[in-house]
Amino acid sequence: MRIANSAKIAAAALGLSATLASAGCASADPAPAPVKPTIVLVHGAFAESASWNGVIDRLNRQGLTNIAVGNPLRSVQGDADAVRGVVASINGPVVLVGHSYGGQVISQIIDPKVKGLVYVAAFAPEEGETIGELSGKFPGSTLGETLNKVTLADGSTDLYIKPEKYQKQFAADVSAAQAALDARTQRPLNDRALNGKSGAPNWKTRPSWFVYPDADYNIPVAAHRFMAERAGARATVEIPGASHAVTVSQPDVVAKVIVDAAGAVS
Repeated sequence: MRIANSAKIAAAALGLSATLASAGCASADPAPAPVKPTIVLVHGAFAESASWNGVIDRLNRQGLTNIAVGNPLRSVQGDADAVRGVVASINGPVVLVGHSYGGQVISQIIDPKVKGLVYVAAFAPEEGETIGELSGKFPGSTLGETLNKVTLADGSTDLYIKPEKYQKQFAADVSAAQAALDARTQRPLNDRALNGKSGAPNWKTRPSWFVYPDADYNIPVAAHRFMAERAGARATVEIPGASHAVTVSQPDVVAKVIVDAAGAVS
């Protein structure tokens, strides 16, 4: 009798342990937290990586890993290759963010890691389009008359905004001191990039967000609206009175759109 009772007690104990273990597993193994994407920031012409500094500060406060890529501004495919290499080095999902010509560059990155695209006062060309064609598609751009051209040994031409015209053309809502500094540190756009045709764009298969100024003298606001609508943007934010240099003058608004995009794809 003692042996039988012991067997019953042991069996009951095993059943209770299994029940407790099952309950414990349910509480110990909650759904994994969503993986936050790495934000890859790509500057455009007449700017450089530091133009993202204000946005970076705000993304850091939100706990979003980010990197500002040095965009060569030499050719569409060559510049895309530079960004593609950075994306390949990242573990996990990525949100690509492009400013100005940087928008054309991020549109060329076909990679399963890329989960979303943010266009910040940026071009989002269709296959075969150039940024020169898009900026002239609607009236309002005064960029051409502000450019200084420097012929290079390879026969191509580098384009700069003349320093004395930089603030009015590019950064009207940035302080005079900051605009003067940015004018001196701008990186030139090569004419091969200006006239480079886009490949098949990734915005046709990836969600996109657009944020742009309504007082942009580089890319007319009508062009921004056209590109956002064509891309089927998840959200569009138009900033009244802002200049093309929104990454510098409007970092709160720009960062908010990026954070929203990162949350939507996490």
